[in-house]
Amino acid sequence: MGKAVPRAVKQRAMVLLEKNPDAFSEDFEKNKAVLRELSLPFSKVEQNLMAGFIARKLAKSKKKVTSKEEVQHG
Repeated sequence: MGKAVPRAVKQRAMVLLEKNPDAFSEDFEKNKAVLRELSLPFSKVEQNLMAGFIARKLAKSKKKVTSKEEVQHG
């Protein structure tokens, strides 16, 4: 099992995701690049944790939306 993401990192990631919803995607590498471009005062480890958390969050939300659509159409 992997490391748990600290609550502070999750909160920061959620704020960034709310402010820049179109900037992030399900791709970890793209999210890392976006976080680097924003030039925020986070360490490399924090940036990686945020990038991974955002990628997983978007993948889960996309999966949830598609499963709801299948239930409605099925």
